[in-house]
Amino acid sequence: MRVPPETSRTGRMVPPGGRTHIAGREWLTQSDTMCAFRRRWSLVRRGWFLARRGWFLPRLPRAVLVALGGLSVLASVLASALWARGIGNPVSTGRPAQHAGPSAAPAHRAARPRIVPRSAWLDSSTGHSQPPPRYDDKVVAVFVHHTDSPNGYACADTPRIIRYLYEGQTGARSWDDIGYNFLVDRCGTIYEGRAGGVERGVTGAHTQGFNHRTAGIAAIGTFTAGVPVPRAMTDAIAALAAWKLGLSDVDPRGRTRLVSSNGLSRYQAGTTATLPTLAGHNDGYPTNCPGAALSALLPQIRERAARLQGRMPPAPPPAKQKPRNRDEGEPPRRSKVNPTADQG
Repeated sequence: MRVPPETSRTGRMVPPGGRTHIAGREWLTQSDTMCAFRRRWSLVRRGWFLARRGWFLPRLPRAVLVALGGLSVLASVLASALWARGIGNPVSTGRPAQHAGPSAAPAHRAARPRIVPRSAWLDSSTGHSQPPPRYDDKVVAVFVHHTDSPNGYACADTPRIIRYLYEGQTGARSWDDIGYNFLVDRCGTIYEGRAGGVERGVTGAHTQGFNHRTAGIAAIGTFTAGVPVPRAMTDAIAALAAWKLGLSDVDPRGRTRLVSSNGLSRYQAGTTATLPTLAGHNDGYPTNCPGAALSALLPQIRERAARLQGRMPPAPPPAKQKPRNRDEGEPPRRSKVNPTADQG
């Protein structure tokens, strides 16, 4: 296959000058190498001739001069061979190398809250072998859930409760792991759920149709209408969402476009849905989760998460000015009077 003149044999772009640029360096082409080899061989032959004649070194014995000449020939040949073979050796061009700098950090990042690792609740007797985790490129939305379990638990029992949820989902439902990426108890303690790393975009199993590029946060308990939601729990959910969404510079108060992967969700498979970046489970799937009480607090959680990211509160809409009339007490307008009318 004929290689276009603008590309090298390695597939790298070559500018008109004939040098291949890689990461800010210039590399010799084959023609440059042959020219360098010819120049060095000419110098080697000249040095051999001078060494045999003994010129410029009259005080050294002839045998020493011959040995030096042979060493110079050997060193030059080896250098030329290495040069011809390693055309990838960089050559200084008098210009500083251009290195790709570190990617800019997202503009709105929140501090990472304390997250208890899954080893705190998953012991060797409960865990089982499972396939490696799956990942998405990033997380652009979080879904809030409740576990539909009793509320009157002691926070010290949270690891046992998560272990019970894990056994139910991997046993009766035959899931490979717990579906939620994170779980939060009534005391505000955050636990790692699904395996794969808390900072990565682990594909969960929490919101049918929208598990990709999202994270599932489960509030341990049942929060239907009229049930009080602990402030420590909502604050922890806000802190976790602010940090997780901040890794991709996503505003918790905004909306994002997600593609449904399952027709059992509120959207047909393949449909692009516009959902809140901090959503309830019922935004993407027909369910009562996360309960009416917790759903009512999602706007406050969004605002709290946005403040933790350092975002300014939205500007209030301008107040509409209501026109005034005489019925509302506006004094009647005085007619214009000619100041000279009474003057004779």
